[in-house]
Amino acid sequence: MSAAKVGAVVLDCPDPRELAAFYAGIVGGTVEGEGDWVELKVSGGPTLAFQAAPGHVPPRWPSANHSQQFHLDLTVEDLDAAEKEVLALGAKPLDTEDRSRTFRVYADPAGHPFCLCAC
Repeated sequence: MSAAKVGAVVLDCPDPRELAAFYAGIVGGTVEGEGDWVELKVSGGPTLAFQAAPGHVPPRWPSANHSQQFHLDLTVEDLDAAEKEVLALGAKPLDTEDRSRTFRVYADPAGHPFCLCAC
């Protein structure tokens, strides 16, 4: 028996509503809340929460000197189609050159790395 269950994955960021809207554009769901704490509720999936962090410094990827802190793996059926969507929403490519791999790495608008995975 486990002692706990995952309630939410929380991302620090400069603008919680903006980042919640970015991820809602990728995975769907409903954005709830205002101000310093905003949640993205996704049917059948975990809650993503976004917390205002004054002075937020985005992680650097890849970097042995600066932890990426965490990243999200987002499963997709078509990497090319999903890539077009995330770029249109404001993602920045970090490691997308090797088109033979089953994943590509991007940064969200606050600089958090995430992967699109056709795994």
